Amino acid sequence: MLNSIKKIEEKGRIMNKYDSFLNISGDLYSSPSVRMPDIKKVEELSRRIGINLSDEEVKEYRELMKTFVESFNAVENIPEPTLPVKYPRLPGYRPPVEENPLNAWYWKTNIEGVSEGILKGKSVAIKDNVAVYGVPMMGGSWVLEGYIPEFDATVVTRILDAGGVIKGKSICEDFCCFGMSFNGARGPVLNPYNNTHDAGGSSSGSAVLVANGEVDMAIGGDQGGSIRLPASCCGIVGLKPTYGLVPYTGAQSVELTIDHLGPMAKTVYDCALLLEAIAGYDNGLDPRQPANVSVEKYTEELASSDLTGFTIGILKEGFEHRDSDPRVNELILQCISKVKVAHTEIKDVSVPMHTYGVDLVSCIACVGGVDTIFRGGSNGSGRKGFYSTSMRDAVVRGVQSQPNELSPSVKLKWMVGEYMKHEYRGKYYGKAQNLARLLTAEFDKVFQDVDVIVMPTIPFPPKKIPKKDASISDLFKTASGNNVNTRTFNVTGHPAISINAGFIDDLPIGMMLVGKMFDEKKLLKVAHVFEKLNSTHFNSHQG
Repeated sequence: MLNSIKKIEEKGRIMNKYDSFLNISGDLYSSPSVRMPDIKKVEELSRRIGINLSDEEVKEYRELMKTFVESFNAVENIPEPTLPVKYPRLPGYRPPVEENPLNAWYWKTNIEGVSEGILKGKSVAIKDNVAVYGVPMMGGSWVLEGYIPEFDATVVTRILDAGGVIKGKSICEDFCCFGMSFNGARGPVLNPYNNTHDAGGSSSGSAVLVANGEVDMAIGGDQGGSIRLPASCCGIVGLKPTYGLVPYTGAQSVELTIDHLGPMAKTVYDCALLLEAIAGYDNGLDPRQPANVSVEKYTEELASSDLTGFTIGILKEGFEHRDSDPRVNELILQCISKVKVAHTEIKDVSVPMHTYGVDLVSCIACVGGVDTIFRGGSNGSGRKGFYSTSMRDAVVRGVQSQPNELSPSVKLKWMVGEYMKHEYRGKYYGKAQNLARLLTAEFDKVFQDVDVIVMPTIPFPPKKIPKKDASISDLFKTASGNNVNTRTFNVTGHPAISINAGFIDDLPIGMMLVGKMFDEKKLLKVAHVFEKLNSTHFNSHQG
């Protein structure tokens, strides 16, 4: 209560000082932040939205706009609340090639928080779509280069509060819009097991830094598989939590309803530990979160390997894609068979609609992404919570001034989204969201009979990175089909984790486990048992 009173008193003092400033400066010239449109601009606006106005009406409407413009200028002059910055730091530096042989770092730092906590002694990399105060951020895109956030994302503060040390920002793909590691502005991120092959995207740098032992843990982002795909390609653990479990506050959005942040680490235990630090309600700042979201001690369940009473479902459709490699399917099924020693029941399950998950994300990300990325900047609109106005402004300014600097994948998404919004009025965005509820319900039915569902993370081994003279069509052909299993759970919101299942041609293969909503505790327990039973694969690296 006393803290609340102090906050109110402090806010009152700030506003009194602000009112005093207005009284002093009110008679002095000040350039307006929002300027009145001239006659020509009002004519252009009316034509753009299809309204026919006479010359006299143009003048009348311009005059009526003055009151609204005054309101915008009034809002501009009031200091806005932002996210806290609790710990001092130096800005760090862009590492030279000799410090960045796999091109996984965007920026190096050494930001320390408290001296004790569950992450004490743990080094952490932050995906470069997540804001870190005072540290440059480009989100994998030339159009955002030069932007420096004035706040820490909530997950950054929570890591520092838990004793973790932030070692830098990891490279990601352009606006996080690609599932392979050769789409970012700074060049391809190389697979640590074979430098000519894909490391997965878009959290490519985070996965590589963990796999290469340069950090203990990392934060990834996932809108269609972007935590799980690079985890699979790099042989580490990557968890896309239940939608809303981890706050997205202060991260660059692709589309509000599919955005996720999550932990990446070498082991399931460290992944669970990082989840404990970053999960939980963010006091209404992130509308993705239900108010009753709670955090459990996820690591406590990992002590026991007994899965008595657990049922594992093998998703039929997850093994039957056009590009499914029989060797991958066989390896995953071999891994699943090992868990029988943990007294687990295994059964086949089927969700035919799973194959449409990739299509639903395409509709949602393309049409919704036009508003979020290209018009609204980092967080879109039409919601409560925290808005990063500086990030929004930087993104939209960059897109408008440098559209040709965008990668082929972002250009394609923008063109498709604009076409669908203009020609079909956003109908298919709405339909995809409606169908997403149906898809979610289909999986929830299966989860009435099983605890965890298993399938390959990616249906084939990591591919070679295309040569620099590859055509645009060749780039998309290479990337085709890698997210056919992962995308579904971005629209349903179920938690999904990728762990290493073994190696084919000396390249890692991931196995994806999917759990019930907000039941990360059980999902991590099953993943941990699989990890221990499959430990020989982690050490053999045999093809």
